[in-house]
Amino acid sequence: MLSTPRYFSAILVTALLATSGHALAQTAPKAPLPLKTVRLYESGVGYFERSGRVGRDAGLALPVPVSHLDDALKTLVVLGTDGKTSVAGIEFASSISVENGRALAGLPEGSGPVTHASLLRSLKGGGIELRTARETVKGKLVDVLDPENGEPGPCVPVAEGEAPKKQGEGAPVPCVPRKETTLLVLTTEAEIRKFFLSDVVGVKPTDPALAARLGASASVSSTQGTLARRDLRVLAESTSDVTLGYVAEAPVWRSTYRMVLSDKEQRGILQGWALVHNDTDEEWKKVKVELVNGRPDSFLYPLAAPRYTRRELVAPAEALSTVPQLVLQTADAMWSEMIGDTFGAGGLGLSGLGEGGGGRGEGIGLGRVGTIGHGSGTGTGIDPNSSTVLSVGDLAKVAEAEGMEAGALFRYSMPLPIDLRAHGSALLPFLQQSISARRIVWFGSVYDVGRSAARIKNDTKQTLPAGPISFFADGGFAGEAQIDRLKPSESRFLAFGTDIDVELAQNNMLVTEEVQLVELQGDQLVEHFIRHTRVDYTVENRSGGARTVFLNLDFVRNATVTGADELDFDVVSNKPLAVFASEPRSKKVRRVEADEGLSRRTLVSALNPRGLRAIAAAPKLSAAQRASLEEAAKHLTDAEARESLLPKRRADLDELVQDLGRLRGYLAATRAKNDAEKFTAQILEKEARVKELRTRIASLGTEAEGYRGRARTALAKLHR
Repeated sequence: MLSTPRYFSAILVTALLATSGHALAQTAPKAPLPLKTVRLYESGVGYFERSGRVGRDAGLALPVPVSHLDDALKTLVVLGTDGKTSVAGIEFASSISVENGRALAGLPEGSGPVTHASLLRSLKGGGIELRTARETVKGKLVDVLDPENGEPGPCVPVAEGEAPKKQGEGAPVPCVPRKETTLLVLTTEAEIRKFFLSDVVGVKPTDPALAARLGASASVSSTQGTLARRDLRVLAESTSDVTLGYVAEAPVWRSTYRMVLSDKEQRGILQGWALVHNDTDEEWKKVKVELVNGRPDSFLYPLAAPRYTRRELVAPAEALSTVPQLVLQTADAMWSEMIGDTFGAGGLGLSGLGEGGGGRGEGIGLGRVGTIGHGSGTGTGIDPNSSTVLSVGDLAKVAEAEGMEAGALFRYSMPLPIDLRAHGSALLPFLQQSISARRIVWFGSVYDVGRSAARIKNDTKQTLPAGPISFFADGGFAGEAQIDRLKPSESRFLAFGTDIDVELAQNNMLVTEEVQLVELQGDQLVEHFIRHTRVDYTVENRSGGARTVFLNLDFVRNATVTGADELDFDVVSNKPLAVFASEPRSKKVRRVEADEGLSRRTLVSALNPRGLRAIAAAPKLSAAQRASLEEAAKHLTDAEARESLLPKRRADLDELVQDLGRLRGYLAATRAKNDAEKFTAQILEKEARVKELRTRIASLGTEAEGYRGRARTALAKLHR
C-alpha cells in the first residue's frame, strides 16, 4: 500500500519511548501534522497518512485518541522521499490500565464502583486540606471509619423536628446517637481530630504526586478518558516532507448503487456510491479518500500501557515480625502476662504469611478476526443425483466464463480531495459506467409469479462490493434489490419488482426413464439412467411490449435441453434457465424436452427379485449385466422362499413351548401314576418336536443367508 520512491526510515513497533524528562522530550509542535490521505477498508480499519516538513528543533505531532493508541503504535511507519530521514524516537504520555490506575490511586481492586468513602480511604496517610463550613484544617488523614465502627454523632431528637429542651426546663428529651462515616485527622499542629463526613465540605490532597495519581485514575476509569486525544511526538530530521502512516479503527464504508436500464440496448448505466464516515474529532480538509474493496487481516493488541510480570514471594527462613515487640508494651508487662498464665503458653504469638508461585498471568489470544461474509459462491456443479458415469451434457457451459481478480484488493480513489466535518458522513460517487444489463421477466418456478428482473454482468475491470441497488426504467423508479460481491465478468440475476402482465403455466408433463448401466459400489447397487422429460409451457404476454422470460429449470447440470429460444445458467442456484421470447399481446405454447444423466442407489439388503428383474428388462443393458441381474434375482427368490417359511415355523415353535409349559404344570400337580406316565410321554414327544423345529428354523436361516450371499456374488460380476 506504500508507493515508491518512499523509503521505510523506521518501523516503529519496538523502539518506543515513553519518558518523562528524557532528552527526546522537547517542546511539542503548535499544530498537529496535517491529514492528507485516508484509506478505508471493509474490515473496519482505516489507513491514515499525515505529511509535513520536520527540522532539528521541531517534532511531528500525531493526534490519536487514547482508544486508538495501541493500533497506532502497532502499525506506525515513518516514510521519507529522500532516503535520508532519521528518526530518534517517539515520545508520548504513558497510558495506564484501569487496574493500574486504581492501584496507583489506592482504590480497591476490581471493577466495582468508586464510592466517596473508598476515594477518601485512598488518601490515608497523605497530606490533605479538609474544609468544613466553619474552618479549614491541614494535616494527614489517619483513617476513615465506617458508620458501624465510627463514634456516635450528635443526638437526634426522637420526635422529628422537635428542638431539644434546655437545662432547667424539665426532663431532657430522649435521643438516639447518629452513626455516620468519621474521618480521623492528624493536624499540622499534631492534634488528633475527628470530623463527621456530613460536616465536611471538601477534602483536597496537598501532595502533588498523589493528586496526579488520582487524576490519572479518574481518566482511565471513565469512558471519556478513552476519547481524549493523545499526541505522539515523532522526533525526526529530514530535508524534505515526511509522511507518517498508521492504521486505526474506522467505520466500514458501504456501497449503494443506482441502475438506469435502457429498453433499446441490453446495457445500463451503473452508478456506485460509497457511504463514508468521519468518526474522529478532527475536521478533514482537502483529504484524499481511497476505498479498498477487500478485507486485510487486522487485530487488536494491547501495547501502549506498561505491563508487569509477577515475581515469586520467597519468605525468610526465620519468621520475623513486621511489628516491634515493644511498640505498645514493655518487657515487664510481657513478663507479667507470661507469669500470670501457664509457663510456656500465651505470650507473644508470631504469625507469618508466605505466598509462592507465579502469581497471575495474562494471556492474549491473537487469532483471525472473522467478519460476516457477504455474497454467494458459485455451485460445484455436482448434483448428488447426477450420474458420474453417463455424460449427457453440461448446461453450465452456456454461462460465460467467470472472471479472475488480478489481486487480493481493489481500490477506488476519489477524483478530488474532500472536506468532511468531524463526526460527519458523506455519500461519495466512486463508479459510473455502462455495463451489461438485460431486462427480463424471472420465474423461479412455473408456480411463481413473474418478477421484473435484470441479468447483470460485471464487465468493468474492478470488483463491485455488495450493497443495495435501485433500478430506474421507463422514466421512473422500477424497484430495488441487493447485489452480492461481484467480480469482473461475473453475472447475477436481480429481481426488483412484480410483472403483472406476463403469466406462465405448465400444461402437461411426461417423464420416462431408461437404465443404461448398473454397478455394485460397496453395499449399494447403483443404477445409471437417462430421464427424459417433456413438458409444455404456456407463455402469455398481455403487455404492449415484448418480454423475455427466464424460467428456472429443475434439471441437473448433466443434461441437454431443447425447445427454448436460448439457454442460460444461474451460478447461484446452480440451475439451468430456459429463455422464451414473448411478443406483445401474445399467448403461445412452448414445448421443452430434456435428457438428464442421473443415478439411483439401493442398499443390497433392500433388493428384491422383482426389482432386479425390472432393471434387467432395460433394453440398453448389456447381455452380461442382464445375466448377472437375472442370476441375482433367482438367488433372491430362493432366499425369499426360505424366509417365507420362517414365520410359520416360529409360530409353531412358540405354540409347542407353551404346551410344554402346561404339561409340566400338570405333571407337577398330578398324584395318579397313570396320569404322570401319560404327561411324561407327551412332554418327551413335544420336546423332540421342539428340537426338530429349532433345527429346521436354523437351517432355513442359513439357507436364506447363503442364497443372499450368492446373489451378492452375482451382482459383483457387474462391470461397466
